[in-house]
Amino acid sequence: MLSMTDAEFIELAAYIKKKFGVNLGLEKRNLVHGRLQKIISEHGFLTLREYYEYLLADMSGAANIELVNAITTNHTFFMREPSHFETFSQQVLPFLYQTIRNRDLRVWCAVCSTGEEAYTLAMLIADFFSVKNQLWDTKLLATDISLQALRFAQKGIYSKEEVINLPRKWQTIYFNEFEENHYKIKNELQAQVIFRQFNLMDEIFPFKKKFHTIFCRNVMIYFDDKTRRRLVEKFYEYLEPGGYLFIGHSEVIDRNATLFSYVMPSVYRKG
Repeated sequence: MLSMTDAEFIELAAYIKKKFGVNLGLEKRNLVHGRLQKIISEHGFLTLREYYEYLLADMSGAANIELVNAITTNHTFFMREPSHFETFSQQVLPFLYQTIRNRDLRVWCAVCSTGEEAYTLAMLIADFFSVKNQLWDTKLLATDISLQALRFAQKGIYSKEEVINLPRKWQTIYFNEFEENHYKIKNELQAQVIFRQFNLMDEIFPFKKKFHTIFCRNVMIYFDDKTRRRLVEKFYEYLEPGGYLFIGHSEVIDRNATLFSYVMPSVYRKG
């Protein structure tokens, strides 16, 4: 196993922060070191310097995808932080139904990981509109920087243990049994979620239309204050007036440094 000096880690951490916004202190050195060993071994690098130069020289983007897949943790589950989903279904959706004139609902799940959050939102939206007018466009955008996570999400296959605590109605309406002890999201619901790779650190957001709701939960805790403020500013820019932003319960937006209005813990609204 190749060793990693403090200087080598600091150099790599600066690269990771620039590319992905993730702020890694020295206490993360052993974690990062361990997660990179497989990549370093598979490519046959003899030193950490060789690997770093490989990152800098790669123009295809494959090296960065490999790096971010290694260092990120795609920990999520259905109905995580349920109060958010209750607010979304009972307050936000009714408000948007009354105020959106062109029947084009635009929801963005900005860090969708392996898909559980995006599909939870899709099920809530499907429930709401099943008793409303069917002539709405209710597709939602789900993005993540990790191609590995996105491929998993697009398959829509989850273990029985992951699905069992969902409402029985949802298990019946939105899932099919799939092989032993697994369930698959039904095609009709899968078609409502558009998965795309996207890096929140990209300077330009490629969206032609603004969103009515953005979910970006439990990722900004990895960013420094400057990166966090800039991202929140972009979210504000890409929300429709009156639109909602949901962040993680462990995350806070400085109310003195944002145009967002506070709604409730970890929920904000564009004025």
